[in-house]
Amino acid sequence: MTGRTDNSIVIDAPIDLVWDITNDIPNWPSLFSEYAGADVLSETDGVITFRLTMYPDEDGNVWSWVSERVPDESTKTVRSKRIETGPFEFMNIYWEYLPEGERTRMRWVQEFHMKPQAPANDEGMTAHLNKNTAIQMDLIKDKIEAVATAGRPA
Repeated sequence: MTGRTDNSIVIDAPIDLVWDITNDIPNWPSLFSEYAGADVLSETDGVITFRLTMYPDEDGNVWSWVSERVPDESTKTVRSKRIETGPFEFMNIYWEYLPEGERTRMRWVQEFHMKPQAPANDEGMTAHLNKNTAIQMDLIKDKIEAVATAGRPA
């Protein structure tokens, strides 16, 4: 069995602004509430390798991992996968940006499988990711809309 989530949100901002802000990996700690650090390790042939570090969890554990991200600005899509998988057998993420008039639908699809010794199974991780993704998407929406509003004439 594998886990899969599919979440989206409509952001009241142009697609290029949403694309630029959400693909600025070093700025992710300001965009997401869960990341203490986001460090680009390399950028080669359109593949960005980066390390994410989370804030300590309730048990004091600090989770960190390396991922690869391949953005395609021409199609406004991104494919990403964890290289250091931690509790996952694999974790693949697909980001898609779709124009809806002057607004943008940002969609994340996460497909994964948990290792047998992981603290959660696929079903439990699916529930966790669906809950947390909604929180993160709402934060991102608010932050991008604030930038978009500041740039619009009154």
